Amino acid sequence: MLVVAKDIHKYYGDLHVLKGVDVEIKKGEIVSIVGASGAGKSTLLHILGTLDEADQGSLLVDNIDLSGLKGDKLAAFRNAKIGFIFQFHNLLPEFTAEENIIIPGLIAGGKENSLKVRAAELADLLGIGPRLQHKPSELSGGEQQRVAVARALINNPTVIFADEPSGNLDTHSSQSLHELFFRLRDEFGQSFVIVTHNQSLAQMSDRMLTMKDGKILLQ
Repeated sequence: MLVVAKDIHKYYGDLHVLKGVDVEIKKGEIVSIVGASGAGKSTLLHILGTLDEADQGSLLVDNIDLSGLKGDKLAAFRNAKIGFIFQFHNLLPEFTAEENIIIPGLIAGGKENSLKVRAAELADLLGIGPRLQHKPSELSGGEQQRVAVARALINNPTVIFADEPSGNLDTHSSQSLHELFFRLRDEFGQSFVIVTHNQSLAQMSDRMLTMKDGKILLQ
């Protein structure tokens, strides 16, 4: 298994948000997490992606026990192994699409010229090749989200976590993005874990996890 989380609990003050969640994700699998607002979906995603820490439970990613990694070591692991795509693409407005894409690679110590070659390859695959020198304000919402996808892929991560990735897109752009995830999986063999309210995306997934009141009902 690529991701193994066991007995995950999370509290915010007196609020018990996650109540003993178990999750396993296989390599090359696309898994969606669905449920009503407040069910704990995004909290779980952030813990699986090491952006937040569980109050109880264990997490292994790519056979690494993450409880033993802290600070810079955890950040380095996250940058190398994990990609993130969010509803709000969080592109830096003063940088071009190309510059936004290669930032995680530069942080990882990659060489700028090699990263630009990789960025161009990803941009062509994602259909935004001609837009690399444009700044985010010059791109459509769908194009901005594809830049965010390329940024998530630049370090060739093992698993990609996406939180409502099509939440701000129109129907056509949403469908296109969803199809893209499956193409990327087939192309690179990566796993995707996607929190979504979009039923069509959820039903396209290899497996759908349904959350309610901090627990997984079905998987």
